[in-house]
Amino acid sequence: MAISSDHTPPHILVAGCGSLGGTVASDLTDIGEVWGIRRTASAIPRGVHPAPADLLDRAGLARAVPEAPDIILYCLTPSTYDDAGYRGAYVDGLANLLAVTDTSNLKRLFFISSTSVYGQDDDSEVDELSPVAPRRFSGERVLEGERLALDSGVPATVIRFSGIYGPGRGRFLDAVRNGELNPDSPGPYTNRIHEDDAAAVCVHLIGKALAGVELDTCYLATDCEPARLDDVVAWIREQVPCQPPGPDGRRGGRGGSKRCRNQRLLDTGFEFTYPDYRAGYQPMIRALRAG
Repeated sequence: MAISSDHTPPHILVAGCGSLGGTVASDLTDIGEVWGIRRTASAIPRGVHPAPADLLDRAGLARAVPEAPDIILYCLTPSTYDDAGYRGAYVDGLANLLAVTDTSNLKRLFFISSTSVYGQDDDSEVDELSPVAPRRFSGERVLEGERLALDSGVPATVIRFSGIYGPGRGRFLDAVRNGELNPDSPGPYTNRIHEDDAAAVCVHLIGKALAGVELDTCYLATDCEPARLDDVVAWIREQVPCQPPGPDGRRGGRGGSKRCRNQRLLDTGFEFTYPDYRAGYQPMIRALRAG
């Protein structure tokens, strides 16, 4: 990979070193100097330069950001799950970061978004060109952050992730095992991506940007098999002992019913480790059996 004309390692800023952002930051240390923004310095992964700051504290943020990064990955989750929390994470924090960062060397800003910006509920297929009409305030704030990134005057790419799952994100698997889901049949279409693949998508696209490859302004990052909720639940019940579903078990999904299409991402050469839910949940289920 061509890093830069003078062979100096690129400077990469990861704003938000939580579960996903921290993994990406660690992986990026192989290709550049990486700084990680998080309120608690001790929670920033080893090998990543700590930039402890609160993204809602513009003055403190200005003291923490590195000089003229080549890449910014903005990867925030709300501190509270209300409108104010989402606005702070997806809109105000990004506005503060852009206001205090020297973007003169910036090759690309990557904004981590969500398929919650789509409102389709008719089993239709959606891609990067499909209409967006969020069903909840959370999706509205995520979409507001997307537009802020894309209208910021710097090269920007939005990555819309579907539901991220993995070893540290087993809430859905636990809900099935505990009998908390009793989906209708046929159930709504659901879309997901394993956390390892989600991190790999970020590293892949950042590598492309550093190599000078022209990127689109939006990628839909989801695995290769949208699946109906009842099919996923039935398959899990075949793999691991589960409580029978209770009468008040959740019958539908929370994100409408749509089939997310990842062809634009595949066209960049990205390859999934876990191309469908069976491949992704099997290691988690094996771990449950072993434990």
